Amino acid sequence: MAAFETTRPAPFGAISIFRFVQFVSDAFLSLSNWNDARVTRKALGNLTDRELDDIGLCRGDIEMIGR
Repeated sequence: MAAFETTRPAPFGAISIFRFVQFVSDAFLSLSNWNDARVTRKALGNLTDRELDDIGLCRGDIEMIGR
């Protein structure tokens, strides 16, 4: 019965490239989430007090929901 070594070191630079791609991906995701919250706050801010009351919100809730 033969035993094989299956673990190999990563190629030179592969880990650095992976971390850079992960950083860019995380930055893009954070920017996307921030923009979604901004759009939500803006849309809710444009509603009248009566419309907000119809959906069970008040002006003070807008900032909390945007987060």
